[in-house]
Amino acid sequence: MKGNAVYKRSYNGCLAMCGSLPLGAEMPSENELSQALAVSRTTIRTVMAGLETAGILRREEGARRLARHPEPDDAFPDMQTVSTSATVERRFLEWILDGHIGPGHLLTAAELARQFGTSTTIIREHLPHFQHFGLIERRPNSAWLFKGVTPAFANEIYEVREMFELRAARSFIELPEESAPWRRMRTIEAEHRALLESVDTDYGRFPDLDERLHRTVHETADNRFIKDFYDIISMLFHYNAQWDAEDEKQRTFTALTEHLAYIEALLRRDVRAIDRACRQHLKTARSNLLRSIDLRMKVPVGPDASPA
Repeated sequence: MKGNAVYKRSYNGCLAMCGSLPLGAEMPSENELSQALAVSRTTIRTVMAGLETAGILRREEGARRLARHPEPDDAFPDMQTVSTSATVERRFLEWILDGHIGPGHLLTAAELARQFGTSTTIIREHLPHFQHFGLIERRPNSAWLFKGVTPAFANEIYEVREMFELRAARSFIELPEESAPWRRMRTIEAEHRALLESVDTDYGRFPDLDERLHRTVHETADNRFIKDFYDIISMLFHYNAQWDAEDEKQRTFTALTEHLAYIEALLRRDVRAIDRACRQHLKTARSNLLRSIDLRMKVPVGPDASPA
């Protein structure tokens, strides 16, 4: 099976289509899939072969038909479906949130290229992405000023998150119950209930569950800006979890109960309950992030500066 990001992204895209079809349905033509996923017909043919090998599709009288619905494990992990340049963006965000630099630090493309083992060209292409979010500011002589994750930054980004999440939630409840996102949401609900039962010992599993819940909602919006924005949110949760370990078990319990209220409202398609549960959960998340930023500001910055 091919190992490149384009193939894996296309494979996951076809899985999503398969999840919305009834068993026995005929897949769209290679030309239609090529246009829908913006890839070549050669890539589509390779993807179709992979789906047949996995037993998801079967050949029948010259047509490819759905033999079984995809399971979550059939999909490639998100990190394997992104390009090298997008991976560099994620690594850069992880690096700054891990506390290697503080507000006021000057960055250069050459320094970052050495840090991440990539070219200065890729660095220069993607630093402006973080300028858009207000994390860095361009300075003379090809330098960039890191402005830091501040309380003002957190408040602004959570205001945008609330708007995007509520918009994406509207998209989610418009999908049919047999769609792949709805099936994933039911699985996520069951995992939440199981974790709630074992939260005393398993609360460390929550960050992954949190990301899968919100990403499932965000991706149904079919909006590139909402999807790109969620990568920033995901990293901020990582930041919060790393720097604020105090009362983590209790905060996890609170988040699980808020999530379940949100999930139940989504599955009931109750717009008012969705709005109420979503806003409450995001309000709590913002408070937790602001506390973690306050803790981070009290810790020395540097390669060895990490929470005890």
